[in-house]
Amino acid sequence: LALSYRQLGRFEEALRMQQKVYSGSLRLEGEECPKTLVTALNYASSLVHLGGFEEARTLLRKEMPVARRILGESNELTLQMRWNYARALYLNAGATLDELREAETTLKETARTARRVLGAANPAVVGIEHDLRIARDRLAAREGGRDVSSVCDMVAAMTPGGP
Repeated sequence: LALSYRQLGRFEEALRMQQKVYSGSLRLEGEECPKTLVTALNYASSLVHLGGFEEARTLLRKEMPVARRILGESNELTLQMRWNYARALYLNAGATLDELREAETTLKETARTARRVLGAANPAVVGIEHDLRIARDRLAAREGGRDVSSVCDMVAAMTPGGP
């Protein structure tokens, strides 16, 4: 039901429901149950979508080692968790340079593993590689001493009729 709410654009309702499902699964099934890991991923994904970056990072930092231990480094669920973790880092407008570097490194490693395990045409691999390009662009802009808004300001200044 929570995923249906999300597909309908009712993101806050989906988030509340996913939090309850995750908490219930954690309590009833335990943290090492694959169902709990799936509910954690769904909850974290909704948090990222709604801008709850810190909460998503905290949740995924807790659950990723469990997924690696129980499912393995190359498992699709583990890869999805790493992908969402990196998104929680680089999509945050307030991300530090270190967080952008961590996101880029995580996406690069995740893309390599996902490509090997799932194949280059897999939609998850395509999505991870897309996010890797964006994270690299944000990192390059920040390392060059510019943030995204200053780059936008520069483009606007070069546009005829701009400031």
